[in-house]
Amino acid sequence: MDIGHPELVAAIASEIAISGPIPFVRFMDLALYHPQFGYYMRHPDDGNPRIGWSGDFYTSADVHSILGQAVAKQARQIDDRLGNPDPFTIVEMGPGKGLLAAHILSACQRDSGSFPHRLRYVLIERSPAMRQRQRQHLSVFMNQPNLLTWADSLDELGPGSVTGLMFSNELIDAFPVHRVQLSNGQIEELHVDYRDGRFVECAKPLSSDLLSHRVRDMKTGWPEGYRTEVNLQALDWMNQVGRCLQRGVVLTIDYGHTVQDLYRPDRKNGTFLCYFRHSVNNDPYVRVGEQDMTAHVDFSNLAATGEAHGLSVTGFTNQLSFLMGLGVEQMIGDLEPESPAFHAACHLLKPNGMGGTFKVLVQHKGIEHPRLDGLAFKPFFGAALTAQSAA
Repeated sequence: MDIGHPELVAAIASEIAISGPIPFVRFMDLALYHPQFGYYMRHPDDGNPRIGWSGDFYTSADVHSILGQAVAKQARQIDDRLGNPDPFTIVEMGPGKGLLAAHILSACQRDSGSFPHRLRYVLIERSPAMRQRQRQHLSVFMNQPNLLTWADSLDELGPGSVTGLMFSNELIDAFPVHRVQLSNGQIEELHVDYRDGRFVECAKPLSSDLLSHRVRDMKTGWPEGYRTEVNLQALDWMNQVGRCLQRGVVLTIDYGHTVQDLYRPDRKNGTFLCYFRHSVNNDPYVRVGEQDMTAHVDFSNLAATGEAHGLSVTGFTNQLSFLMGLGVEQMIGDLEPESPAFHAACHLLKPNGMGGTFKVLVQHKGIEHPRLDGLAFKPFFGAALTAQSAA
């Protein structure tokens, strides 16, 4: 059995030996983001990238450039709604390999007005390995003064420093999550121990008052043995985003659900999954540091947290409706029918695939409720973003 990257396994086992079983959220954080050996932080041992057709999973940017074209068109409209500020800043949080940034910048620079000259693009990335990949894909833009900036975290940007667009694509699903279960009518938290050369899980009391507050009202109707995930880091992140944005729009693209759907009683095993070479499993205790780990996003509590920090909900849709509103039909119409590019672009729109699975949360701050083309079409679902208080 391949338990995982040897140095990472040793580091996690050493922490457990010192402190005892650790909450799963800490285990996931170390597995993905250990500074030296974490899945996203180091260069892959086999030389293949984590993300893409030769990696463990692919994103929309790997499929086709139309998502980048659509985001660029939406950014241009936001620029108009803000009165064409100088600079107009796009902050991409979790930019992956830099493909989406390259697609957005290429589309933006085709604008004949002042927009390309006022544009500043900031990539929030703490992984040295991922930064190297981003620089490779963005090399054509590197000689343009003041266009590209990298930062390790949103904290480096400072409060109220951004006027423009802050967005992420498939970022929050990879934040470390708490995993909880209902046992004998009580909510317990999954912890991770290390015994006889392997990681095993055990249930213990909830590790924080904040986690207790989050799950207190969630267990209504849950059956015995119910498991799910709670992403507290996503709420901290949304708080940071609200602090950084002075005026503009936040665009969050990810797979997830409203609170009513995510925690419904029949979703008894939660949404936690691991990805390795495009295969899916639910065992985080093998290939530690060598496979991705994800959980679906709770968009309701993201929206509620944003509201508490000055971010009003502009709208909530799915990727298909978002792209349709921004003219994807014309983009696809310019492609040769039946070509590989045509089929790839259509893959992003499938209602029972990426088009429906991926949701888009749009929020605004410092401007009146803007009418945006990405929200022009109503999605096939009519879920409301209601949630327990984020206070």
